[in-house]
Amino acid sequence: MVQNRKLTDLRNIGSKIAGRLNEAGIFSEDELRFFGPVKAHRMIKEKHPNEALPVCYYLYSFEGALYDKHWDEIGEKRKQELRFEID
Repeated sequence: MVQNRKLTDLRNIGSKIAGRLNEAGIFSEDELRFFGPVKAHRMIKEKHPNEALPVCYYLYSFEGALYDKHWDEIGEKRKQELRFEID
């Protein structure tokens, strides 16, 4: 797997989500991998505490991006694990 790609080169990550990651201090695939989907979600939530962040657009997208899967393909069990970690 090629690493350290730009965020927008990753599956599920468009310019809006990449911008949110950038605001949180994450600028590359390697940085997203280092922090992981849960920490990245928390970092964005800290920057936007009054905004509802849909887990499918953020948490699941980050997980899918790291494994080159559409966010809906990561499996219900893994989605539950991720939701448990952010609660």
